Amino acid sequence: MAEAEGVIGTPDVGRAEPEAAQPKGRRRILALLVVAVLVYLLDLGSKMLVVARLEHHAPIEIIGDLLKFEAVRNPGAAFGFGEAFTIIFTLIAATVIVVIVRISRKLYSLPWAIALGGLLGGALGNLTDRIFRSPGVFRGAVVDFIAPTHFAVFNLADSAIVCGGILIVLLSFRGIDPDGTVHKD
Repeated sequence: MAEAEGVIGTPDVGRAEPEAAQPKGRRRILALLVVAVLVYLLDLGSKMLVVARLEHHAPIEIIGDLLKFEAVRNPGAAFGFGEAFTIIFTLIAATVIVVIVRISRKLYSLPWAIALGGLLGGALGNLTDRIFRSPGVFRGAVVDFIAPTHFAVFNLADSAIVCGGILIVLLSFRGIDPDGTVHKD
């Protein structure tokens, strides 16, 4: 009987998902983890380099006056807002990490894996600064160094978070869910 149900497409009751979907989901989680680790290591390495070589030195001009590398310690959020709320930004980053881990259990979309990996790596990068940098645990200032003219100074973690967020918005507009389903609304 089960053989006949398989032929006509009747779903098996009590069976969570087909065997073919399980490895595909694992590959998507692996993609998420690879992107997250890559973003995290690039962010951590760039911040270590900035602290060692650029902090307390003159900015380095990259593209004339348009772009320079300048070491800045940012205790707040984007554009330096919310310096008094560092602990709240720490809690938000920790919450984002927990949400991404929960979503990843049902992840079957490669673009979502890439987007969530960028968010996860960026959140971990900035959370590491908030935990381990001065002035103290959960109050640490994030190291920012990419300084375009007339714009906020940011870092690679911030870039990954923004790019991941943009990709999530685009995927949502296209109706693609993290589980790979597509909505044609």
